[in-house]
Amino acid sequence: MTERPKKVTTARVLRTERPTPHLIRLVLGGEEIAGLPVGEFTDHYIKIVFPVPGVAHPSPTDLAAIRRDLPREQWPRLRAYTVRAWDPLAGELTVDVVHHGDEGLAGPWAAALRPGDPVLFTGPGGAYAPSPDADWHLLVGDESALPAIAAALERLPLGAPATVLLEIADPAEEQRLLSPGAVNLTWLHRGDRPVGEALVAAVRALEFPPGTVHAFVHGEATFVKELRRLLRVERGIPRDQLSISGYWRRGMDDEGWRATKPDWNRQVEAEESAVLPV
Repeated sequence: MTERPKKVTTARVLRTERPTPHLIRLVLGGEEIAGLPVGEFTDHYIKIVFPVPGVAHPSPTDLAAIRRDLPREQWPRLRAYTVRAWDPLAGELTVDVVHHGDEGLAGPWAAALRPGDPVLFTGPGGAYAPSPDADWHLLVGDESALPAIAAALERLPLGAPATVLLEIADPAEEQRLLSPGAVNLTWLHRGDRPVGEALVAAVRALEFPPGTVHAFVHGEATFVKELRRLLRVERGIPRDQLSISGYWRRGMDDEGWRATKPDWNRQVEAEESAVLPV
C-alpha cells in the first residue's frame, strides 16, 4: 500500500450533503489540494487530523514535531476515510462520513461543519483498482467500504461482470451506484445482527462464476478475517487477486485498532499459511 508522506494538507469545506440519513458527504476544496496525487487507485484514502481542543500545535501542523515535543495525550487524533470522488478540474475532493448522532469523534464533527471551515488531513494513500484483466469482480463490504466500492464500480471496464454485496443498517441507507460494468448488486440490511454476519453468509452461498476473479473485501475485522479464510483457503483465490483488510474492529477506537493491526495481520497470515499448500 502506498501512502503520501505525512505532510498535513489544509482544505476548506465547500459544501456538505446528506445522501442518506446516516451519511454526511464532505466536499472539500482550496489551494492546497490542487495537484493531489489522486486517481491511480479506487481505494485512495486520507487521514483526517483532529487537533486536541485547548492544545496549541505548530502552524503549519507538523505531526512529526508534535509527536517529538508533546506528550501523547496532546497528539492529534487521526481517522482514515476513503476518497469517494476527486474532480481535478473543479479542485473538489469528496469524503463520506458515517454519522450516528453524538456518537464517536468524526460524525459529530462532520455534522457541525460549515462552508469555509478548515479540514486538515494527511495522504492520500491507496493500493487497489479493479484489474482490467479479470474475468469477473467480487466486491464485498460494510458501510466503511462503501465509498471505495462505489469508486471501484465507476472504474470497471465496460461490461465487466461484477458481483457486489454491501451490508448496511437498513433500506434507508441504500445509495444509487453507477457503473459501466455488468453489476449484480445486493444490499444486505443488517438490522440487529452483528456486523458482517449477513456478508459472510452471502459470500458462502455465492456460486462463483468460472474464470479469474479480482476481489475487494473490506470492513469490520472479524468478518473480514472469516471471509479471508473462506476465499484464500476454501476457494483457493491467490493472494495477488485479493485486496482484503479490516478497516476497523468492534470494541476498539481507531488508535487502538491501528496499534494492534500489525500483530493481527501476522496472526491471520500465520494461520492461513498453516493450512495452505506450499
